[in-house]
This record gives sequence, C-alpha cells and structure tokens, in this order.
Amino acid sequence: MGGGPAGLAAAHALRARGIRAVVLERADQVGASWRAHYDRLRLHTTRRLSALPGLPMPRRFGRWVSRDNVVRYLEKYAEHHHLEIVTGVEVSRVEPAPDGTGWLLRATGGRELTGAAVVVATGYNHTPRVPDWPGRDSYTGDLLHAAHYRSPAPYAGHDVLVVGVGNTGAEIAVDLVEGGAARVRLAVRTAPHIVRRSTAGWAAQYTAVLVRRLPVRLVDRLARPLAKMSVPDLAAHGLPRPTTGLYSRVREGAIPVQDVGLIDAVRSGKVEVVAAVTGFDGAEVLLADDTRITPDTVVAATGYTRALEGLIGHLRVLDDRGTPVTRGARTPTDAPGLYFTGFTNPISGNLREVAADAQKIARSIAGERELRVSRVVS
Repeated sequence: MGGGPAGLAAAHALRARGIRAVVLERADQVGASWRAHYDRLRLHTTRRLSALPGLPMPRRFGRWVSRDNVVRYLEKYAEHHHLEIVTGVEVSRVEPAPDGTGWLLRATGGRELTGAAVVVATGYNHTPRVPDWPGRDSYTGDLLHAAHYRSPAPYAGHDVLVVGVGNTGAEIAVDLVEGGAARVRLAVRTAPHIVRRSTAGWAAQYTAVLVRRLPVRLVDRLARPLAKMSVPDLAAHGLPRPTTGLYSRVREGAIPVQDVGLIDAVRSGKVEVVAAVTGFDGAEVLLADDTRITPDTVVAATGYTRALEGLIGHLRVLDDRGTPVTRGARTPTDAPGLYFTGFTNPISGNLREVAADAQKIARSIAGERELRVSRVVS
C-alpha cells in the first residue's frame, strides 16, 4: 500500500523474484506526497545514494535532486519496471483473512482485497500535525501547516513566523527571506544540531552511512569537534549548540538540520530566532519567554503523524508513538506476513534505506512462499 518510493521499490523487488505485487495508491498518480511538497525542495541526500533498486537517477538531475525531478523519477520508475499500480484506492483497514491464510484489506467503495502478504508503505509524512495550542482555533491571523506552503510569493512584504526548526522549517524560513518577506522569525523550542550538507565535496550523508552502526556515545563524541570546526557558534543569535549528542538526538527522532542557507540567514539577522510558541490570543502569538508578537502569517513546520491507528492499530503492531514495531524483513510476532517500510527517517537517508528494505522484504516473502510450496509437496 502506497505509491511513493517505498511502495514502488518493494513492488519492483517482488516482481524481480517472480512474485505478483499490486500497488494500491489512494491518489490518482504515483509520488503524491512528493508532488505536494514546497517548490524549492531538494533532496538532502545525494543522487547516487537516493536511487531505488533497478534504475539509477539520471545524471542530469544534479547532485541534489529537485522535487520535480524526484516526481519524474518515480513516474519513470513505475513505467520502466512495468509495475502494476491501482490508483484511487484507499485501504481503510487490514485484517487477517477469514480462512487464516494471508490478509483481507477493506478499501474504498466497499472493496475487499486479499493478499498472502501486505507491505504497508503509506509514508513517514502522512498526516500534517498541528499542536493543539491554547487559542489556536480563535487566532485571527493566517495559520497554515508547512504541508500547505508552496512558495514565498504570497508572503512577499509580510511578517511571517515559522514554527519549528527541523529541516522543513529551516528551509522555509530561508525561502521566505529570499522571496521577499518583510520579516521572518523562527520559533525554536529545542536548538537543533546543524550540519553542512557538503564539506569540500564530501556529503554529510557519506559520514552518516559510515557511522550509523557505531555506538551512539562514540558518534556523539566524534560529532562535537566536527561541529565546532564546520558550524559557527550561533548562541548569540538564539541557537546555542545542543547539550545532547547528535546521534543521541537522532535516536530520539530529531534529525540534524542540513544547512541550505540558515546559518547565514541567522547570522545576518534576516531570520530572527524567537522562543517556542505556547498559544494564541486573538491576533497575537504567545511565546515561551512571555513575549507577544503579531505576525501576518504563522507557518507550522511541526511535523506529521503516520496515521496508522485506524488501518492497523487493532493488530497491536504499533509502538506508543504510532510507529510500526518492525521494519524491513521482520514482521510482528502476532502478524506474520505484514511488512513495513518507509516509517523511519535515518541519518543515512530515507530513500537509501527503503531501497535496502525492499530487497529484504522481497527475499523474506519469496522465502515464505518457497516454504509453503515445500510443505505442500512433502
């Protein structure tokens, strides 16, 4: 389920092993979530390490692939591998099949579909999350989630507050500055780790791949001097260096911010760092340091939820954050044949990991099929 990179990669890997795989996509075309991202978005992972199995990304896309070229690649990927994709179908619930073999999928239009195995690939960024701030519903200014931000053009000459300093919030803040916003403030609850996307031609992703299996404390220690050498101290501008180690933060779900202009924008004062948002009062935004500001627009770069509870929550395969308890070739103990991919955001790169997961899932499903056949023969 899911016609994004993870679902397409899994479908190809299964097809390559002679296993029929049908991709169910709720939108009317593949790559729907990528099509909805803001205009200036580029991958923070290199082209070479972001390709899916069986088809390299074209060299003409450049090292840091744009949103539009990612969409073109996904379209070409589905065409190149002759993937079987059914669009306009949204699965609402997955249940064990009545006969005890495989799975029953309840979908739009009252459809009931069955499969020996199910790969859930509905996406890490599925449903926009906006905190339930006090006074939010009566706020008289313009409030939108980052999922609905496209370009800075509508905000030229405006006073804009961006809430959240993950990669999305940081990049939107820079986009607004470059697009002519009169004032851009960035509300920060916890100062992030900031890394250079590339240093002397060496991509940050390469380092992430090398260290991803090292002990967390060791990576934390190695990262500190590297950060001091490559990233200036922004404490005077409201972004002190984090006290928690880089890899420790990653394990908590906080990916480092890759610099695409934020450092210079903060140092020059073009992006002003302010305290976290605590609520709203009419046209005012309340901040954690008890100040009140009145921006024209608030962009909430406050993340997404996986939104899997209705689909599979009854199967007890989610942790307390709503994330699947297994990934790749592993399936939950009580739900054999149910696979998950694309629900993590590792420092080594999401696309790189879903490509690897696809191969692991295909091997596992092929192995299970061979085991069933051997049991019947014997």
